[in-house]
Amino acid sequence: MEWTGTRYADKPTVEVPIWIAAPPERVWELVSDIELMPRLSAELQSVEWLDGGTRPAPGARFVGRSRHEALGEWATTSHVVECEPPGVFAWAVEDPEQPAAIWRFTLQPEDGGTLLRQWMQLGPGRSGLSVAIDSMPEKEQKIVFVRMREFEANIGATLTAIKKLAEESGKADV
Repeated sequence: MEWTGTRYADKPTVEVPIWIAAPPERVWELVSDIELMPRLSAELQSVEWLDGGTRPAPGARFVGRSRHEALGEWATTSHVVECEPPGVFAWAVEDPEQPAAIWRFTLQPEDGGTLLRQWMQLGPGRSGLSVAIDSMPEKEQKIVFVRMREFEANIGATLTAIKKLAEESGKADV
C-alpha cells in the first residue's frame, strides 16, 4: 500500500487479505469473537461488550482498551455497523456518524476455504492520531504514513493468527 502524501482528511484505508483452509463459518467464529482479539494483537489490550451484549449484532457496542508506545493508553467505544454472519462484521469507533475509524472483516468462500479480508479506514472523525497531527501539522503526511504502515503490519499479524487458529481447529474436526 502507498500512503505517501495522504492526509488524515483523505480517510486513508488499508486492506489485507489472507486465504484460510477452513470454512467461512469457522473463520466467522473467530473474527466475531471480539474478546479473542486482544490475544492476537500487540496494541489491543482488552475488549468487552457493553449494554449486556454478548455477541455482534447491528447497534451492539463494545469498549476496547489499547496501548501504543508513542500514543500511550486509551479506550474507545465501538458500534457494530454491519453484521451478516458468516460474511461481514464491521464496527465504527466512537461516533458511528463521524467515526474515528471503521474496521471490517469480510469472508467469502474460495477454493474450499475462506478468503478473509480485514479493512480499516482512518477518520473522518477525530482520533488520538489527530492530537499528534495538531501538535506537528507540518508532519501530518509522515504521521499518517507511519500509522497506516503500523495498521497494515498489525492486521497482517492478526490475520496470520486467525488463520492458524482456524486451520488447527479444522484438523481436529476431520
